[in-house]
Amino acid sequence: MFGPHLMLDCYDCSRKKMEDVNFVAKFLDALPASIGMTKIMPPYTFKYSGLKPEDWGVSGIVLIAESHISVHTFPDKGYVTIDIFSCKDFDVESTAEYIVSAFEAKRFEKNFLMRGREFPKDAFKAQQIVARQRKRITE
Repeated sequence: MFGPHLMLDCYDCSRKKMEDVNFVAKFLDALPASIGMTKIMPPYTFKYSGLKPEDWGVSGIVLIAESHISVHTFPDKGYVTIDIFSCKDFDVESTAEYIVSAFEAKRFEKNFLMRGREFPKDAFKAQQIVARQRKRITE
């Protein structure tokens, strides 16, 4: 497996936090270390406007050595979506609790899956196995 992907949909969140670019940036800056990940760049956050006026909000992403973490807020709808994709395992339950608490969500949906079922985690080991199998065939 390549690794875990946590998708969190948070409802009835703190409007003040969802509107605040600095809050989202600080959240993305602190989250990687709190879940044992390695931040490789500062978070990139910005306010955006959607095609419909009520679809405005704050979006942000932080690249981590293990993959990425993204946030999209919709203050007029009280909704926040967060994705954490990583090649490294992390405590999904405590991470979800941390996020729900940070955005003061009243309700949330959690989706979790393991990605890359056929991803070779260790290319050198895979290469050794294939070499041994080929050697047996030719003998």
